[in-house]
Amino acid sequence: MRFSWQGAAIAVMLPALGGCISLKTPDKPIEINLNVDIKQEVLVRLQRDVDALIKSNPEAFPQAAPSTLGKKPGQ
Repeated sequence: MRFSWQGAAIAVMLPALGGCISLKTPDKPIEINLNVDIKQEVLVRLQRDVDALIKSNPEAFPQAAPSTLGKKPGQ
């Protein structure tokens, strides 16, 4: 049988590594925060509601004429 330095090194290091690895459950439950998606949905709904309100009451929300700043006459 032939002696292998690599095999001996592995045999010596394996017991030492056994104490470094540990698995345990966390003390507190894992929390996944999904607030971003909820906020986006609420903003979209509010925007749709505002658009519907403006369309149903145009006299209460007059639209400003498009700006002519920066345009040359005749454009």
